[in-house]
Amino acid sequence: MLDPAFVTGAPNWIDLGTPDIEAATAFYGGLFGWDLVPGGPETGGYGMYQLRGRTVAGVMTVPEDQGQPAWSVYFQTPDADATARTVEQAGGTAAFPPVDVLDYGRMGGFTDSLGAYFGVWQPGTNPGLGMIMENGALIWSELYTPDVPAAAAFFHTVFGWKTDVMAFPGEPYTMIRPAGSDGAEASFGGLQHLDAVPGQTGAGPHWLPYFAVDDTDAVVAGVERLGGRVTTAAADVPEVGRIAHFADPAGAAFAVIKPVPMPLD
Repeated sequence: MLDPAFVTGAPNWIDLGTPDIEAATAFYGGLFGWDLVPGGPETGGYGMYQLRGRTVAGVMTVPEDQGQPAWSVYFQTPDADATARTVEQAGGTAAFPPVDVLDYGRMGGFTDSLGAYFGVWQPGTNPGLGMIMENGALIWSELYTPDVPAAAAFFHTVFGWKTDVMAFPGEPYTMIRPAGSDGAEASFGGLQHLDAVPGQTGAGPHWLPYFAVDDTDAVVAGVERLGGRVTTAAADVPEVGRIAHFADPAGAAFAVIKPVPMPLD
């Protein structure tokens, strides 16, 4: 699972691009209890969502004529410029080349060789998310792609990820974990074929963040009450947890999971 040490190649940041930060804050604040810390002019208005004083995500305004509302997942790198070169060598492209974000860190945005957007974060004074693996915070990241083996090969080249194929109900599920890790318990995400989940197919290749919750069905009701949509109904995945997929009122996709209790040693 996610490690707060944020080893190289692991998710260490997420952010929401949305046309209306005020509306997004009303939705996610009502759903997860997030508070907005607005960004100043020095950050171009880029703000932070916090839960109990700890940062769970970033948020920025993306006008409708400049891009679709979406969640983005960023991965730890010790050298964003070197990662950018490796992305290009592996067949990906730069949506925007690495740039310094004040003294907070260095950020770059890319698309993989199959068209899915992702980012990298090279920490400066900001090491990454202040909360993970807790209710209302990031717990898992999933890539929907037209070619799972090709995506696995691309990210192995870029980050050194290892994979483990698990025999869940339906088609096999490819779990991903950082270079140097041992065993599937170190996994922080998974790779799914684009057609595996009907609610995700229409969005094209993309990353989907999962937030931990203590009651998936209550979140389903909350999403509907707050103006979002359920794109994949709540369902139990044996030995994993109860999951559901959504689109927020602007259309950005995300998911939640109530994980099964971890066995005691």
